Amino acid sequence: MIKIEPVRAFHLRFSSHDLVEPFKEFIEKVLVPKGINHLVLECNTAFVFESHPEISGKGKLTKEDAKELSETCKNNGIRLIPLFQCLGHQGWGGAPNTILKAYPEFDETPHVPLDAKWPDFFCRSWCPLHPDVNALAFDLMDELIDAFEADAFHVGMDEVYAMADDECPRCKGKDRADLFAKSVNDMYGHLVKKRGVEMFMWGDRLNDSDKTGYNPWEGDTFGTHRAIDSIPNDIVIMDWHYDKLDAYPSIGIFIEKGFTVIPACWFKTGAAVDLLDESKRQAEELRSEGKMPGMIVTSWNGWTKESFGKFVNMAPPSKESQEELEELEELYRTLDVITGKLA
Repeated sequence: MIKIEPVRAFHLRFSSHDLVEPFKEFIEKVLVPKGINHLVLECNTAFVFESHPEISGKGKLTKEDAKELSETCKNNGIRLIPLFQCLGHQGWGGAPNTILKAYPEFDETPHVPLDAKWPDFFCRSWCPLHPDVNALAFDLMDELIDAFEADAFHVGMDEVYAMADDECPRCKGKDRADLFAKSVNDMYGHLVKKRGVEMFMWGDRLNDSDKTGYNPWEGDTFGTHRAIDSIPNDIVIMDWHYDKLDAYPSIGIFIEKGFTVIPACWFKTGAAVDLLDESKRQAEELRSEGKMPGMIVTSWNGWTKESFGKFVNMAPPSKESQEELEELEELYRTLDVITGKLA
């Protein structure tokens, strides 16, 4: 029997030309020794897009940088997957990102004040029914796929709350599940059907909060979850849960519906181990171990030369110090423990 290597994945946001060398050292001296074989690189609008320079804004990550990072990963057996946030996360609070600044007509909620803050407003989305938004999104995806020489692409799609707005002339009154499914299917058509790459996305908007007991971040309370039955099940779902919960029923739900699901943790070691163990249990119970091939450790801190350097030089913490770990140190610990359990 051929043994299939488990997915041991790491996620980070990266946007700086000036940090390419420290990042490469981090890959070679931290990720490679720990057995990481998938790297989800979230660059969003920080990339210098040649097809749409109006989007790049203050972006510094060039296609030459992408080639360097791609070669470093390939030389070390790591599959690099670029991530570009689609639909939601088009800025923070009421502040739009460079896409909506350049194309304000794409904004689902243009009436929301620029200084809006949570909890009044989370972040903007582009309108999934605007007739021109996909052409732009696909151009950006193509450029990232080509620059990173990627065979997979992560479309984000987490925490989408600005949908079917009452003031959107196209989406008003529409079913959120239909709108979400349309957006997913449009991307699938371009990425999988046209470009021939594998498609990844976060899973939270497909989780029914009422059925799973998840909060409105890890699950959906607005109706998008019903899109789960209207999208292709060869999309790989990364299902994130960052705190220890009583149960993680979405893992089994995704598997039963035919999806491959990769649970995603953050820095909390105990929560990460619990999620991995429970995900394994559900997959084994359903006799579908291949549908839960591994795990991804996410990071949401701002990466700097100092933080890369700290990771490179960090020794595993002693048991006595674990309760006093700072977030970056615990992230290192979690990476160490999870990759060890997937060895």
